[in-house]
Amino acid sequence: MIATPTALHAEQSIRALEHGVAVFCQKPLGRTATEVLAVIEAARAADRLLAVDLSYRFTQGARCIRDLIRSGELGRIYAVDLVFHNAYGPDKPWFYDPVLSGGGCVMDLGIHLVDLVLWMLDCPEVGRLNARLFAGGEPLDTPDKVEDYAVANFDLASGAAVQLSCSWRLHAGRDAIISAAFYGTQGGAALRNVSGSFYDFIAERYRGTATEALAAPPDAWFGRAAADWARRLAAGERFDPGTEGLVDAARALDRIYGRA
Repeated sequence: MIATPTALHAEQSIRALEHGVAVFCQKPLGRTATEVLAVIEAARAADRLLAVDLSYRFTQGARCIRDLIRSGELGRIYAVDLVFHNAYGPDKPWFYDPVLSGGGCVMDLGIHLVDLVLWMLDCPEVGRLNARLFAGGEPLDTPDKVEDYAVANFDLASGAAVQLSCSWRLHAGRDAIISAAFYGTQGGAALRNVSGSFYDFIAERYRGTATEALAAPPDAWFGRAAADWARRLAAGERFDPGTEGLVDAARALDRIYGRA
């Protein structure tokens, strides 16, 4: 289990895999798509189970919404709104060094939501993308800083338009604002945090002006990603081709950062 600064994730994951050890890594798996792909190839070559702590996939609400989308009950998803604002920001200096972190609030927070939308919609290719990054309220224009506010708009090959905003230390009036809303031709659904909590989420389904509850607290989701990996490992699972989808999210982040 790897929980070191981001710059070490890929290297340490690859070393473990080359020694025949399965890996559970904190997000992100790498700072760039190149690093992420290298880890996945190492897992494939070693035939060992690799997983990343993209924990929001394991909330009850996210699972309910994914089931709705996959069943076709929401129709064709054409719009997605993603928000993750954290009133505090990280408390370790390495997060603010782009060489060590690979980026700021997008790498720290936005990766959860980009991964979530691609996972929900079966990893459609990202098309046109525009992004703006800010540090201290000013456009980010130097490579030795990381962003504390970002907004991005991108299209998916499925036809959906996605809006993403995330931040550290935003004056948002609460500890956190976290939401992922999906709008389809036959209805909508959203996962959102409750009263600024980092841990409590509700999921709702929308039909016109009507709201239906799908999931509500309590939901002890925050250890499920690791527990799922451990169960699969105990059952003898080896390389999981599903991890290849992690590269899609990493490529999207590369484009947000202007690296592609």
